[in-house]
Amino acid sequence: MHSAVLLIEFGSILLGLGLLGRFAGRFRLSPIPLYLLAGLAFGEGGLLPLGASEEFVSIGAEIGVILLLLMLGLEYTAGDLVTNLKAHYPSGLVDCALNALPGALAALLLGWGPVAAVVLAGVTWISSSGVIAKVLGDLGRVGNRETPVILSVLVLEDLAMAVYLPIVTALVAGAGLLAGSVTLAVALGAAGLVLFVAVRYGRVISRFVSNDDPEKLLLVVLGLTILVAGVAQQLQVSAAVGAFLVGIALSGEVAEGAHTLLSPLRDLFAAVFFVFFGLHTDPASIPPVLLPALALAVVTAVTKIATGYWAARRAGISVKGRWRAGGALVARGEFSIVIAGLAVSAGIEPSLGPLATAYVLILVVLGPLTARYTEPLARWFAERREPRASTSPEAAKAGAPVGD
Repeated sequence: MHSAVLLIEFGSILLGLGLLGRFAGRFRLSPIPLYLLAGLAFGEGGLLPLGASEEFVSIGAEIGVILLLLMLGLEYTAGDLVTNLKAHYPSGLVDCALNALPGALAALLLGWGPVAAVVLAGVTWISSSGVIAKVLGDLGRVGNRETPVILSVLVLEDLAMAVYLPIVTALVAGAGLLAGSVTLAVALGAAGLVLFVAVRYGRVISRFVSNDDPEKLLLVVLGLTILVAGVAQQLQVSAAVGAFLVGIALSGEVAEGAHTLLSPLRDLFAAVFFVFFGLHTDPASIPPVLLPALALAVVTAVTKIATGYWAARRAGISVKGRWRAGGALVARGEFSIVIAGLAVSAGIEPSLGPLATAYVLILVVLGPLTARYTEPLARWFAERREPRASTSPEAAKAGAPVGD
């Protein structure tokens, strides 16, 4: 009887997610906010709480995080990461300073303490690679001159995750200074070792994993990723970091083949992950934090636009391209929820989960709008100012007073 209820519940979840995804696609929106709302509707304090399938959904959510980071790692080779790090690290530092600090300050002003401040800093810092990539494709900007700058900022954020996640994992687990330092040292050592091995022996690893049979390739890559993620978690390093490093280590045809095979699985389990996060957020807890979430969203939307503008300016992009780059970086999504989920699971601050949910809901909807309209709005404001600037010298020559 229990298994029948589990199948009914889980089947209903998947069917509902599929319909929500189709609805979002019709309006060219990210389905992430709809998935979060679905979790809120059927979780604690929702319309129809689920019971039998919750544990199964929990396991699926863990796999979703692992696959998200694996697929992210498959997008880059170790050489690309090293090149981007050398060329664009100032943009990464500006990105961190402008977007992590508002989150940390907000947590401290709300009286949540230093651990919650570190977590909320990550929530506001990391942009959504998935949402941004989709928006760039929908707007036909993949070939634009500013797009490599946008991707470089995202790559640097992904690299920073490999260092940031172990720190957060140690902090939320209540590890002391010594234990936290050991965890960070292990994470940095593992990341450095994997990058070194990937650069030197990436082809050997790819040949070992490679197989012409899609079924065998899928099983080997997925099994290796989950195994490494489990070992990483056992060493008190985030499982997500382990999955990310596996993705980096694979390259060439293996990475392309794995990406094609794993994309549907990633989409499935990532959707389950967003639902799971919503399931553990009481809808009644969102209204009290809605105003802080909205204020934080407005502030960090502005700081992301400033980040993209500065990075594009540094790369010699035109003014229009600078505004487009800034507007494209606004969306937050999957990784903000992953970071908040670590704190929620550890019971760090009860209001952090609801605030992160509201924050992501706001910016994942606002992000595509800023990507589309930031540059036209900036141009409109500039055109309104130009007539005043052009008439002022003439008025001065004619002896007319300028201004009040």
